[in-house]
Amino acid sequence: MRIDIITVQPGLLEGPFSHSIMKRAQTKGLLEVHTHNLRDYSTLKHKQVDDYQFGGGAGMVMMLEPVVNAIETLQAKVQYDEVIYLTPDGETLNQQMANQLSLKGNLLMLCGHYKGIDERIRTHFVTKEISIGDYVLSGGELAAAVLVDAIGRLIPGVLNDETSALLDSFQDNLLAPPVYTRPEEFRGWKVPDVLMSGDHKKIDNWRHDQALERTKARRPDLL
Repeated sequence: MRIDIITVQPGLLEGPFSHSIMKRAQTKGLLEVHTHNLRDYSTLKHKQVDDYQFGGGAGMVMMLEPVVNAIETLQAKVQYDEVIYLTPDGETLNQQMANQLSLKGNLLMLCGHYKGIDERIRTHFVTKEISIGDYVLSGGELAAAVLVDAIGRLIPGVLNDETSALLDSFQDNLLAPPVYTRPEEFRGWKVPDVLMSGDHKKIDNWRHDQALERTKARRPDLL
């Protein structure tokens, strides 16, 4: 999978993709992540990419021309399955959406900034708008990093144990059950006997019941 990200703050995306699972995915050749500085596509003397909004009002708007230049330059080289705009008023990211996007080949992401982008970009270029929650960030870079991580870990071969992702919270609309590791007893706190029984059918049933109870208590909206 190839993911290209258009941003006015490329430095914000250096860390998330150079460590841990995302680094491993790229090292294995399973994922490519390329960042593109929007200012490189500005034709103005000082590489300006924002301007005042028509009609007045507080806040600047990302200009049409630099964004269009960036998108069309990249589209001339790569055929994208989706052009994604990270914005607070987009569709809220969930596990099912991440699953679907992980099956795509190439994705182009646009990080919003200021008061947003010129609406004509959304009308003529963007195919999907995504939010990571009902709050506002300083820019779309952190949202893009979250989205890439959620998608990238699902690519076959990225995780050492590919079944791990299938047992994550939200995969079956349930939160994950409690998990335990050594020691079996600590300060009198014991691991549930069923997990030590070796009876995998009982363990599976226990985990499902625990996931159901946890979801009822914490996220009944998922049921």
